[in-house]
Amino acid sequence: MPSVAVKLYSVFFKLLLKHRLQNRIQATADDSGHFGVTSRPEESVAAANASFTDGVATKDIHIDPFTSLSVRIFLPESALKPPDADSRPQPKPRVRQNHPQPTKSPDHDAASRRHSYNTPNAKPSLDPDRGSLSRRNSYGSSQHANGNHPVGFSSDAESLNLRASNGGNVAYRGYSPLVMNAKKLPVILQFHGGGWVSGSNDSVANDVFCRRMTKLLDVIVVAVGYRLAPENRYPAAFEDGLQVLNWLAKQANLAECSKSMGSSKVGGAEFKKSHIVDAFGASMVEPWLGAHGDLSRCVLLGVSCGANIADYVARKAVEAGKLLDPVKVVAQVLMYPFFMGSVPTHSEIRLANSYFFDKAMCLLLWELFLPKEEFSLDHPAANPLVPGRGGPPLKLMPPTLTVVAEHDWMRDRAIAYSEELRKVNVDAPVYDYKDAVHEFATLDMLLKTPQAQACAEDIAIWVKKHISLRGHEFSY
Repeated sequence: MPSVAVKLYSVFFKLLLKHRLQNRIQATADDSGHFGVTSRPEESVAAANASFTDGVATKDIHIDPFTSLSVRIFLPESALKPPDADSRPQPKPRVRQNHPQPTKSPDHDAASRRHSYNTPNAKPSLDPDRGSLSRRNSYGSSQHANGNHPVGFSSDAESLNLRASNGGNVAYRGYSPLVMNAKKLPVILQFHGGGWVSGSNDSVANDVFCRRMTKLLDVIVVAVGYRLAPENRYPAAFEDGLQVLNWLAKQANLAECSKSMGSSKVGGAEFKKSHIVDAFGASMVEPWLGAHGDLSRCVLLGVSCGANIADYVARKAVEAGKLLDPVKVVAQVLMYPFFMGSVPTHSEIRLANSYFFDKAMCLLLWELFLPKEEFSLDHPAANPLVPGRGGPPLKLMPPTLTVVAEHDWMRDRAIAYSEELRKVNVDAPVYDYKDAVHEFATLDMLLKTPQAQACAEDIAIWVKKHISLRGHEFSY
């Protein structure tokens, strides 16, 4: 059974959520709709940090000028390492005109690798402290050795212009990749939970969870800040998820276009001849994704109601097929999906008063999310097993891992959906966690529990099997 602390927190959680929902129902009683909202004032938010202070750098991007749709990108520090020999062809080494040829000694080779991500004018050093400073400077999070000027660099012309306009100093303190030396990493598109009405991609809990998955999987995580109900009802959240997937495809194509424009040398350093800009002169290519994202290995990960969005996006990706190239969804992870139905399952009867999100609370949340004229527990967004749901045949769905909890009243319907996938030979295992509650691996107070950490590690082992370049390192 869950601990006493979990039981007490569950009671407090439901009382607080009910109070907040009543306020929002009153605020939207006229059903007039409001401008998109992606976070709530009562939620604690983690600030983005573009330097690798704890092994992961983050940045926020507002990708739609007409709504509040945004993403937070999580980039692991491993992206600073040169690409593996078997992951992609290595570029030909360039000889610096103002430096002697490197020796063949291992120590000197290691220093050269560190120098390749340092400021262009700094000399490599074998001193441990100096090497640590060089690594920090490589992504602009600390000061230059003289203590006067912040350091950060990029290999493109925009960075060169910025350096010139600032008298040689670069104001940007975040990591700017060297495209020619970039390590390509898979991309996870993550959708947070919150029962459609709360949560955000930059909340403290979601930030911690995404950082954990970024480190465990050595991937780029793109957390989606979709619009929330009741200000934005169905299908707003689903459309936002699909829009971000299309945005990723656009980013990949723009990066390829920029790369094909060639390069030129300025002062011994290589710079792109041109880069794609929008009507206002801003670069359209997101540098972290353009340099490090391998979108041919894209995974969808959804938490609670975010799992519903992930499943919808996966079905739309199957329908789109090659129209999404080079994006390819190779797998999806559904963590305790927010499924319901008019005919109750065994768990929906036995655990109707379960922890955190019980049946009465979930009914209210679906009423706030679905338009009044479309409200039904057998709505395609709520019930994946309803006949005539539409979309592609189940046999075309990507491999799907489903995570369920013993004391979650929605568990049986998620298991049943996974069984339907297995019937048509889709790789669709179920990880069932004993003595666990809904959101046991993502809720703020439970994130540091051994069970939450074990769940993240289990997910990482399964996902690695589908994102591995060779495909045989990981198995059941």
